Amino acid sequence: DHTGASGLFGVMFGDYPKAAVSAMVDGLDLFGIGASWGGFESLVIPQYPGKMRTATGWNAQGQVLRFHAGLEDIGDLIADLEAGFERLRAAES
Repeated sequence: DHTGASGLFGVMFGDYPKAAVSAMVDGLDLFGIGASWGGFESLVIPQYPGKMRTATGWNAQGQVLRFHAGLEDIGDLIADLEAGFERLRAAES
């Protein structure tokens, strides 16, 4: 899916507890927390579409994380995300 020129994408999580998603995001080393306006750094920001939608409702459960993959080494970014998903699963139980 991501063969274009942008590193910006969103991931919709299932019904994970908010604390588990926070554990994932808070422990990321290479992804700062913030919105990206096309910079070079990797960023992540939690989104709550149900609270922001005005034209139509948002019926999906769970949270959305918006990621921007920057110029860091792709292997390092993948390792950071893998560790984040491990924290997510650990905090869920």
